[in-house]
Amino acid sequence: MPATVSDVIAALDAAYPRELAESWDAVGLVCGDPGEPVERVLVCVDPVTATVDEAVELGAQLIVAHHPLLLRGVHGVPADTSKGSLVHRMIRSGVALFCAHTNADAANPGVSDALAGALGLTVRRPLAPHADGAETGIGRIGVLAEPEPFSAFVERVGAALPATSPGVYGAGDPDRPIRTVAVSGGAGDSYLAAATEAGVDAYVTADLRHHPAGEHLEQRGPVPALVGVTHWASEWPWCGQAAEVIRRAGTVEVHVSTRCTDPWNVRANGSTT
Repeated sequence: MPATVSDVIAALDAAYPRELAESWDAVGLVCGDPGEPVERVLVCVDPVTATVDEAVELGAQLIVAHHPLLLRGVHGVPADTSKGSLVHRMIRSGVALFCAHTNADAANPGVSDALAGALGLTVRRPLAPHADGAETGIGRIGVLAEPEPFSAFVERVGAALPATSPGVYGAGDPDRPIRTVAVSGGAGDSYLAAATEAGVDAYVTADLRHHPAGEHLEQRGPVPALVGVTHWASEWPWCGQAAEVIRRAGTVEVHVSTRCTDPWNVRANGSTT
């Protein structure tokens, strides 16, 4: 019997339980028939035109995305709107869409485990554990096999993640030894205090804003050095993790999207300050 959309969803729900999702989130099946057969799946970070194009070109019957397509409440999906047009195209092309967002962030293993693994970290515990005390929660704290200078660690991050136009940037003493590291896939400056309290040497996350980062670095006493990456790059390693979840569930061909959906695509020549 061929796998169905619901078979793939069952495997993803087991790996990324929906009860771990934040109350404001929108996870689950966005469009498509749970009973339809699936031979090919595309896993991506963003359900946007580029990845829908890729799914159609691959002949995929299901897109598994990290970010929701319809996070805010909507009253319609007319085809003359950007998101409505994607819904119509997927339905017409026989492509279902399933999203695993903050439930995938908090699961064990989840988004930040994939990021930590890409950086060569051995994970010790969540950065911000769930209140139930389980090994779930946002972010991860891990250790490198051997300490290395912060400048080398920033290079490590840049080499481990897919290239983007903004690249990878660091804030800290280039010679500072780095051994313990906190990571949080996606926008993570709300966890700066948690990283400081954990006593890590460095914190890697995306979408670091000027004021929170600056105020963090101005604190008295030791604080983690910061490594900033783009949102898409920080969460892309999860695609490989989710793909393995689907492959283990049955005979489904799974592809990880090769298209960069980071919105920043032009960079001026600059220098390090």
